[in-house]
Amino acid sequence: MSPQLLAMALPPVLGLFILGIGNGFLSSLITLRLDAAGESPVVIGWVSGAYFIGLGLGALFNDRLLLAIGHIRAYGSFASLVAVTVLLQGLILDPVAWFGLRLIGGWATVGVFLVIESWLLASGDSGVRGRLLALYMIALYGSGVLGQLLLGITQNLGETAPFMVIGALASLSVLPMAMIPRVTPLLDKVEPLSPLRLMILTPTGVVGAFGSGMLAAAVYALMPLYLQRTGFDLAEVGQLMAVTVLGAMLLQYPVGRWSDRHDRQLVLILIGLFCLAISLAVLLLPLPSWGLAALLFLLGGGVFSLYPVSVSHSADRAPAGALVPMSQGLLLISALGSSVSPPLVSPVMAALGDTALFMVFGALGGTLVLFFAWRRLVRPAPVPVVPFSPATPLSSVGAEFVVTDEWVAGAKEHEHMEDLSDVVPDVDVAEPMVGPPAEEGQYVAYFDEDGYHGGVLEVNHHESDEDAAAIEPTPVEPGWEQESSSATEQGEVPKG
Repeated sequence: MSPQLLAMALPPVLGLFILGIGNGFLSSLITLRLDAAGESPVVIGWVSGAYFIGLGLGALFNDRLLLAIGHIRAYGSFASLVAVTVLLQGLILDPVAWFGLRLIGGWATVGVFLVIESWLLASGDSGVRGRLLALYMIALYGSGVLGQLLLGITQNLGETAPFMVIGALASLSVLPMAMIPRVTPLLDKVEPLSPLRLMILTPTGVVGAFGSGMLAAAVYALMPLYLQRTGFDLAEVGQLMAVTVLGAMLLQYPVGRWSDRHDRQLVLILIGLFCLAISLAVLLLPLPSWGLAALLFLLGGGVFSLYPVSVSHSADRAPAGALVPMSQGLLLISALGSSVSPPLVSPVMAALGDTALFMVFGALGGTLVLFFAWRRLVRPAPVPVVPFSPATPLSSVGAEFVVTDEWVAGAKEHEHMEDLSDVVPDVDVAEPMVGPPAEEGQYVAYFDEDGYHGGVLEVNHHESDEDAAAIEPTPVEPGWEQESSSATEQGEVPKG
């Protein structure tokens, strides 16, 4: 990474890191403070859910404000609003007021992420996005780990001290952005794909993104409640939450790289089974503190790997021109899952007890397994054509982060193997290189129960080259270019 690019990227990443410490701390603090005040899990669920509702609304509308006033002023406005809402929560302990403040805080927080992500996105071309994304993810998850540890550090400073610390961090995060030269990156407006288009394009991706949003929101909003009521003190709750976030940070990439080499639908099934198994272990086994910490570390890795693997699976089938609107559409689906999760899960905890949180985790994991397995039977998974990119759904512009040159090249290669013109009709797609498909899916590579099959399926099912050569090629209609006869006889689809 060049010094010039690093100088452009470092201030927003530093601002993200400072703000992220307080933001990660606040999610657990709200839950624990309401529980200490005697509020029911249902009330805690609604107040926690307000934050995610604000995130979803901000993802839809905040880009308009950013386009109107520019990055630096928008960042200052959003960060100041975050600080004000947090400080007011330190002065007022009322669930109704906190619901409104968390709603506004979520809307402002996603505005901060929108500024940071769009600035990084415009700082360099798609060839360096992978390195920028890695820097961004380290700052995001690293600040989340440190933020959870602040629960124990601030517990003896007074009831309002934690809110003052978080407000100060939000205000302090403005300084790195304020020191940037007055240059505003260009920001293009992209409309996300509608839910109907997404369901046609990638049912597995839609359900995976929605389930990921539900699981992640429950971890952030309700896991601290479970831990406190299980008997852990404030410092221990912070440490266990930090371990969970650390698992999300460290395990996401190896899981994703594994999915690059295997059937991603199978990987999603195994992630669901993994979450189910961990939930059952927490429910059924007598666990010491270190054992619970180990399981929460693994749970964090499984839950937070679900979204990026789902997005990567969707990109394996999407036309190149639909990658960005598809990513943004899946982001909004995930935000919807996060918004409904705490209000839906908290009544279950109120009715069945605190351990019902892991019953819900297990039920969601099992439901995802059944859906992914059904989709794999209905339509085998495409062979991975885009490299995995770790991602956390935050802003509509940030969803574009993962769309690198490698993603676009892989998607175009896939377009040449399958006719995708009817999948997203308003997006231009490449024409197949070897004649029009005689049957749907004839030229696309898939995983099925017999393993990998690619290109012209009928030819690839033969055991030997002699058998393959004995089969005459599919006739090519006028207007289509015939590739070399040797490639066609071997059953290969030339790459465009």
